[in-house]
Amino acid sequence: MALIDSLIGATGQWVSSSDPRAPITNPVAWLKKTSGYAAVNRIIGLAIPFATRNGFSVEEVRPGFVKARIRLKGNKNHFGSLYAGAYFLVAEIPGGVLTLFDLGPAYTPILKEMTLQFLQPANSDVTVTFELDSDTVKAIKAEADETGRAAFALEGMLYDDEGNHVATSIAQYRVRKKGFTPR
Repeated sequence: MALIDSLIGATGQWVSSSDPRAPITNPVAWLKKTSGYAAVNRIIGLAIPFATRNGFSVEEVRPGFVKARIRLKGNKNHFGSLYAGAYFLVAEIPGGVLTLFDLGPAYTPILKEMTLQFLQPANSDVTVTFELDSDTVKAIKAEADETGRAAFALEGMLYDDEGNHVATSIAQYRVRKKGFTPR
């Protein structure tokens, strides 16, 4: 786990120092951004091979923000739209990514509960975004540092490629502080 923690920490620093809007016309900045996202997706694939096999990818990470995508290809249900399990996959993993990169590898995210409200079928890839403001991150860290754990919720809006709001997720997370000993 120490190696993975080191990779997460180094990748988080690399990605957070890159410009998420860097265009290809600025090749050095663009390479830094794209290689950072490739590293994030590789770490996810190593930790959760199921995610990569099912077409999950992180498209953007910056402090307090993550955007992820799940491909329709390979994830269709019996009537040709996105399978319900694929919605869950794309709505669950980014919460862990966001907390790992914003809190750091000293805090382990654990999903406690998630609900999905399906609004309409998606007949394309689906993206989701999550945000954590800096005050919430500070509060989570402070509570976890004091008690060994902290709870928080993340709401995700899932959209198809045409911009239709297809689902909403609400995830209840808890983070644990690694190596915590009560005072």
